[in-house]
This record gives sequence, C-alpha cells and structure tokens, in this order.
Amino acid sequence: MSKLAAQDKFLDLSDYGRTFGRIFALQLKNTRFTPIHVTLLFGISGLIAMYCILYQHYVWAAFFIILKSIIDAADGELARLKKTPSYSGRYLDSIFDIFLNFGFLMVICYVSSTSLWFTIVAFWAIQLQGTLYNYYYVILRTKSVGGDSTSKIFEYKTPKALPGESQELVNILFKIYTVVYGQFDEIIHFLDADAYKVKTFPNWFMTLLSAYGLGFQLLIIAIMLPLGWIEWIVPFFVIYSILLFVLIGIRKIWIH
Repeated sequence: MSKLAAQDKFLDLSDYGRTFGRIFALQLKNTRFTPIHVTLLFGISGLIAMYCILYQHYVWAAFFIILKSIIDAADGELARLKKTPSYSGRYLDSIFDIFLNFGFLMVICYVSSTSLWFTIVAFWAIQLQGTLYNYYYVILRTKSVGGDSTSKIFEYKTPKALPGESQELVNILFKIYTVVYGQFDEIIHFLDADAYKVKTFPNWFMTLLSAYGLGFQLLIIAIMLPLGWIEWIVPFFVIYSILLFVLIGIRKIWIH
C-alpha cells in the first residue's frame, strides 16, 4: 500500500532514502524484525551521529545522519510489506525524530560558538517547518484515494489500536506525542486553519514544500558539517523559516 494514489505522487526532496529504505525493508520482510525494531535502529544511527559531531568527526556524522534518514524510510516500508500498519510505530517514529532533532542541535551548540537560546529558536524553527510539511502532506494523504491513512490531520483523540498492537502502548505513545508536538501543531493550524478544506495540492507545490521535510533538513546538516560550516547551521534554519510564510501565502492565495 502506497502513501498516496498515483495521481497525487510528487517529487519529494526529503524522501531521498526511500529507494534504499525499500530495499532494506525487502530484506527483512520474511524475518522476525518488525517496523518498531527498524525505528529503534534509526534511533541508534542518530545517536552515533551525535557522538561523531561531539568529537568533530563530521564526515562520519554526515554518513550516520543520512543513514538515519534511509532507515527511517524503511520502517514504514516494512509495515506496508508485512501489512502491519500501527499507531504505535507511527507515534514512536515521530517521537524519536523530535528528540533526535533536539539532540543534533544541542550537540552542534556544544561544539560551536552558537548560543543556547539561539539554538532553541532554531529547534522551534525546524519543528515548525517540519510540522507545516506534515500538515499539508497528511491532508493530501487522507484525501488521496487508496492512500495510507494511519496519520490524522488533527491528532486530538487517542486512536483505537489496530490489530496486533497494544491499546495501552498506543495510549502512552499518543500522550507523549501530543506533549512534544502539540504546540507546533497548534501554531501551524492557527496560521492556516482552512487548509484541510483543500481538495488536493498540486504536485509542484508539494515538491516545493518537501524542502521542509525532515529528510531534507537533515541532508542540509549532513552537507554543512563536512564543509566546516557548523557555525552557520543554527542561523541557517532560523532564516530558512521565512519560507514558511511564503508557502502558507501561496496556499491561501492560489490553492483552494
């Protein structure tokens, strides 16, 4: 099962790891490995990347950041191959992402001359960027005939566990998810509360929007580190947020 119907598929700049992720998932299809095992694996890759940044092994840090993105694509692919979609996996994936994002920036702050408050601003900026991408993308997915629907536009109510997963675990992960993501969701919903009324988003717009996807954000970091631009990473993502208002403006004016 694809995330999107054929007519809604677009060039996703943040999803460069999908092909390798699918290959990896295919190797695990007939094994005992579950999508959650794969999620844990990308978490380990992220932690190794932090260690490499801490000790200024920036080429290796870039490698493990990109590897994290590839493995991140594999857990969803494995869930689709095994036909075992789950809310547990969906929330755990997102929770790992936000904590790893925070960790990456904190380590960058520690080894550079960037101030802590500016780094926190950059963290907020990155999360708002990613939330806008996810907001519009999930709207497209829920309206795409035959698309994946484990994600919801408005995450206000604990979902009913799908077959094969624990309702208790879903409840716990949902609470954590709403705590760490709720504030960002509310801001984006406030900025574009009527987006869910859109019939569909043009492919060109979704491609432009995908520059705010987590995979592309991490790719930018992975490129800047070996180039010796670590001091510019935090300022870049703060300035990069200007595009957020441009994208929302395009949506409100031209996409209905």
